[in-house]
Amino acid sequence: MHLSLAEVDHVATLARLGLAGDERERLREQLSSILDHISALNQLDTAAIAPTAQVVELTNVMRADEVRPSLPRDALLANAPRQRDGFFEVHAILTGNDDPA
Repeated sequence: MHLSLAEVDHVATLARLGLAGDERERLREQLSSILDHISALNQLDTAAIAPTAQVVELTNVMRADEVRPSLPRDALLANAPRQRDGFFEVHAILTGNDDPA
């Protein structure tokens, strides 16, 4: 399938690309080649092939779940900009204008 320069210009417009004259011709050849490859793939009989979303087997890579002691609370709160009663204190985001929190 050979694209015309008008079709290349249309695709470039859709993609919001500005193309120079030599780029238009180069892309016409490249896009035509891509469409030829797709056309060849479309001629293959794939009726016996199950659709797949992933072609390689997926495996979860997870570390072992081990019980470990946590950091001391004072060490965790040492760099907190604000804290109160042993907890992180953050600004409330769903308050009215008159709420000072």
